[in-house]
Amino acid sequence: MLLVLALDAALLAVGVGGLPALLHDLRALALLAVWAAGGSCLALTRPVRSRDPVERRADQHFVVAVLFLVPLVAPMLSAWCERLGWWPLPGGTALRWAGVALAAAGFALRILAMARLGSRFSPLIEVQRGHALETGGVYARVRHPGYAGAWLANLGAILAFGSGATLALALVMALAQEARVRREEAALEAAFGDAWRRYRERTGRYLPRVGR
Repeated sequence: MLLVLALDAALLAVGVGGLPALLHDLRALALLAVWAAGGSCLALTRPVRSRDPVERRADQHFVVAVLFLVPLVAPMLSAWCERLGWWPLPGGTALRWAGVALAAAGFALRILAMARLGSRFSPLIEVQRGHALETGGVYARVRHPGYAGAWLANLGAILAFGSGATLALALVMALAQEARVRREEAALEAAFGDAWRRYRERTGRYLPRVGR
């Protein structure tokens, strides 16, 4: 976790213009604090376990690369674009701090989703032996709160620097997430059948269904 945080800090320093600039940028420091706190919580919600998958779907390498790289480089590129004055968004300081708050909220949602899954969480598309379909907590009305949280966290990090030049990265991440979610849902339907289909009917993919 410390290595990941150090990499995040180094990339963000490049974006804002160096280590001295990073140490004087309150929004960048706030984002680093969010990432540090979130990373610590994520580490605690991922217990060590032996994996015994009974269903596994191959990942698309391009999708995996996008889901890894976009959250990694988006804050750096957004800070760099802000420094160059490219496509500043309206809203000023209020928008930028709202972005920090959105990043924190998104990270919190992802943590809650992973904590709810516990040992069933996997970075791969797989169903474990004895895997129970999760329909409670943050999964009661939304099927993929973890993906929703990750996307909101990334969008918040982009908005924290107030440049519209990198908003396209949020769209790219959303498209990659959608491609992966479709494969995950196919695996879940194969594993849980009617129970999954009933759950799908009453929930939204990323947002609660209106009137449900």
